[in-house]
Amino acid sequence: MTNSFALHIPDAVLEPEPLDPSQIVSGTPEVTGKVLWESEDGRQARGIWQITPGVVTDTEADELFVVISGRATVEIEGGPTLEVGPGDLAVLHEGDRTVWTVHETLRKAYVITSSG
Repeated sequence: MTNSFALHIPDAVLEPEPLDPSQIVSGTPEVTGKVLWESEDGRQARGIWQITPGVVTDTEADELFVVISGRATVEIEGGPTLEVGPGDLAVLHEGDRTVWTVHETLRKAYVITSSG
């Protein structure tokens, strides 16, 4: 079991998480992040993720996130288009195919659950 903790998200130091070049649609977005907790089976994770401006594609896990700073448009194939910014909470479902257009460097706190 992990100890309880508090963390000021805007000041958290993040590590580089290189994007697969096939995910980049335009621009030169860079991703950084930090996993704060992960379950022993690897199916659940909690952390912080950041991306600089650009356009990228992704296939999502079940995720709940809260935007701390920045702005993005998240287009979900066959679903809604989400406009997210500071203070917004969003939910993505496993298998969602998305296009992220990041307008301003976006930092979010997330909880991910995958079916493994």
